[in-house]
Amino acid sequence: MAVDDTSLRNRRELLTGGAALGITALAGCISTTEEDENGEGNEDTYTIGMIDSLTGDLADFGERNQNAKDLALEHVNDVGVGGQELEIIVEDSEGEAQPGVNAAQKLVNQDNVPFVIGAVGSGVSLAIYDSVISSTDVVQLSQNSTGLGLTDEPGLLRMSPSGRTQSIALADIIAEDGYDEVAVTYINDEFGESLYDAFEEAYDGEVVYESSHDGGDSSYSSLVSSMDGSGAEAWLCITYQGPFARMVNDMYSGGYEAQLYGADSNRGDSVLEDTPEGSMDGMKLVEPAAPEGQENYQEFAAAFEDEYGESPTAWSAFAYDCVVTAALSIEAADEFTGEALGAVVRDVTRPDGEEVFTYEEAHGILADGGSADDIDYQGVSGPIDFDENGDPRGSLVVMEVQDHDYVSIEFRES
Repeated sequence: MAVDDTSLRNRRELLTGGAALGITALAGCISTTEEDENGEGNEDTYTIGMIDSLTGDLADFGERNQNAKDLALEHVNDVGVGGQELEIIVEDSEGEAQPGVNAAQKLVNQDNVPFVIGAVGSGVSLAIYDSVISSTDVVQLSQNSTGLGLTDEPGLLRMSPSGRTQSIALADIIAEDGYDEVAVTYINDEFGESLYDAFEEAYDGEVVYESSHDGGDSSYSSLVSSMDGSGAEAWLCITYQGPFARMVNDMYSGGYEAQLYGADSNRGDSVLEDTPEGSMDGMKLVEPAAPEGQENYQEFAAAFEDEYGESPTAWSAFAYDCVVTAALSIEAADEFTGEALGAVVRDVTRPDGEEVFTYEEAHGILADGGSADDIDYQGVSGPIDFDENGDPRGSLVVMEVQDHDYVSIEFRES
């Protein structure tokens, strides 16, 4: 079935619902003045906002995002931004649309930030944009949203590539593995619905069972029983970490042994921790890939591991690049307003300029009189090159669960 953009939009409006319809945020001139702990102004700081999933079903993303954000801030502030420092006010979306909208209202209307990094979860990012950002000049750049609906909002930028590439890859992989029938369940939001529609369009086999599900259910035993009853030996789950862990436990206790497939949001340390050893072995997942052979990624990964004692993910790299892109936009813009930042945010990552691989390298060109057009920031997540829809370039990695751990088995160009 072809993806109906109008249908997706209508369903999204029902789902995000007016996650705060009618809320209007007015962005005026932005001051760089912050209040310190003594209540006195600090005019040496540019302040932007970030909406992240610090709690909830997407908290695994939020933890690594925060680590990457802190590392990026360290690298940026070691050099400086227009002779000042960059500061980021972080608010928690809880991985849900309404708390995300509340966070955006606070950042835009109270903190008066001209640039918001956010959010994790496509439905959350779209709710924020529709209810708060779209009526302002504030720049919104999502760190971790892959839903197809973001492409329909050119004013909403994202660092992670569209999930359409994941859906196509999953359709190919399932067919290559010899399965001409599949049972599918997907989370009942923009992310799940759009990725499922794209998968169904791309899959040459037959979807013998499909059902959406809510994320907050304590058990999915009825759902997995229905998937088993379909007779399909391949099951595709497009959902988030919390619900997926509960599904796996229901599959395991029910004795079901289907070949599992999933999208990026299925994977996380919490899933491994909350499911029995061996319960997912053999599962294949597709997610955006980090450019592991790229020198600036290797330097980023080494610094991340030294600081936090674990390897970053591609999602960490996206969050890092959001901070660097924001800092470069501030350095390149004529003034610290949403309108001025929006005028340059695409240009600092486009191929017309000189390729630069670190903030320091890019800053040097801008501080020496260069413009946004003179640099092409090559992120630690790879080339960015925002297109007219606010979508970046990207590549994919196929992961397999082996001995209850995630192992990279293949890279694919998107």
